[in-house]
Amino acid sequence: MLSFSVLPSLVYHNRLLIQAPFAVRSSLSSIPQVEEYKASKSTAERELSSELYSAVPFPQIRAAKRVVLVRHGQSTWNEEGRIQGSSDFSVLTKKGESQAETSRQMLIDDSFDVCFSSPLIRSKRTAEIIWGNREEEILTDSDLREIDLYSFQGLLKHEGKAKFGPAYRQWQVDAANFNIDGHYPVRELWTRARSCWSKILAHDSRSVLVVAHNAVNQALVATAIGLGTEYFRILLQSNCGVSVLDFTPRAEGGSPQICLNRLNQTPNSPVATGSSVGRKTSKRIVLVCYGSTQGETQASFPYSADRPLNMLGIIQSQKTAELLLDLKVSSIVSSPKNACVETANAISRVQEAADCLGADCVPRYVDMKQLDDLDIEDILQQSKDALEFPSLQPGWLREFEDEVVLKLWSQSGKAWESLLGELSDESEAEKTVVVVGHPAVHISLMGHCLNLTKEWMGSFHLDAGSICVIDFPDGPTGRGVIRCINYTAHLGRWSIPITRSTVDDEEF
Repeated sequence: MLSFSVLPSLVYHNRLLIQAPFAVRSSLSSIPQVEEYKASKSTAERELSSELYSAVPFPQIRAAKRVVLVRHGQSTWNEEGRIQGSSDFSVLTKKGESQAETSRQMLIDDSFDVCFSSPLIRSKRTAEIIWGNREEEILTDSDLREIDLYSFQGLLKHEGKAKFGPAYRQWQVDAANFNIDGHYPVRELWTRARSCWSKILAHDSRSVLVVAHNAVNQALVATAIGLGTEYFRILLQSNCGVSVLDFTPRAEGGSPQICLNRLNQTPNSPVATGSSVGRKTSKRIVLVCYGSTQGETQASFPYSADRPLNMLGIIQSQKTAELLLDLKVSSIVSSPKNACVETANAISRVQEAADCLGADCVPRYVDMKQLDDLDIEDILQQSKDALEFPSLQPGWLREFEDEVVLKLWSQSGKAWESLLGELSDESEAEKTVVVVGHPAVHISLMGHCLNLTKEWMGSFHLDAGSICVIDFPDGPTGRGVIRCINYTAHLGRWSIPITRSTVDDEEF
């Protein structure tokens, strides 16, 4: 049951840049222009504009369109640790076939109008499994192939390191500027992703399935919401992970409004693995949205965290606690609101009892804290029109007055700094911090993690009981990597269906 909010068009962002500069991220349309521009700007100025000047708006659409992205299942070269790129010599493993079947079950009730697929064997086979017995033909598009890695392709990772040395190192730490055989693969990929969106949006369909690859799906997500090549490897795509983007037409025409409704809903638990972008991660933040509360209705005031959880909310909190058993949680930080504290207590009780399978066991200690800066409901209630927005409806977050959004952004920024401080405790080599709060504050926290601005808050959506996972492979002083957004598969029969709208099921 997904809803969609909005992202101001790129033209709108350009207008804002003239009036009041702020740090934004967007994709490229002309590499020579970018190089000339970068050479003429200071570091601070480059960060401020983030290549926005050369962005091209998306084509206008006539009706709402939902696009579901799926990465192919595990391939033989994934299993061997080879660099695949756009080569076509690997096929799905048995595990990969099983992952594709799980994704098929996740999407089985959706009435897709069309399926676009990469022509590469591993991706096309995944598409065939998910598409099942639908009659419509799968459309292959060469632009959906995986990133072109030229001389790197086919090498084991240690062979790439030994053969190419500095170039391989740049591929690992500065992929956006990585050059091989006279090519900039990530920049080329971003250009290709923009081309894909033009074709997907031009197709006469309302619900679209796209089956492709890790890097190209990253580029599709990033270019859709206006993030540049520096975000490569920041928005993870696991094997058969499902991501959902919603596009809605503007009344005035022009580039559609866009929302990332879900990122990387995986066949397996998103918290079971301890690695991120190929590196072990020992520091992690898990954002947990509290569940349904008493007296909550579709038309109720959207800030009900001061109410107790209802029965559904209690079940959601227990399901989240069970999911987090795959982690050893060090501390739980929550908003002081009632529903948040209840959810935090449920997670704590399960964590503390996790090792107690015998009579003589000692309960695990979990540090519990309340952080006032996570309490943002009172800020949102300052809006003159707040009562007109039913809970978590499309675009509700962007409808608030600018001064209200600014207060939310500012306070959530303080909360983010506090959480990074909590994660920085050197007394524990590995640390997981669970944060329980309102969807709006979690969206803001992810925005701060990604170095965005308050204008991006309409670009993401979260449902009750969902979780988001942020890994820090370089520690809390490094860049956060978003493992998943709006993950709800752990809720089982109480989950939010991946491809259902909370507002109007007939929209898609």
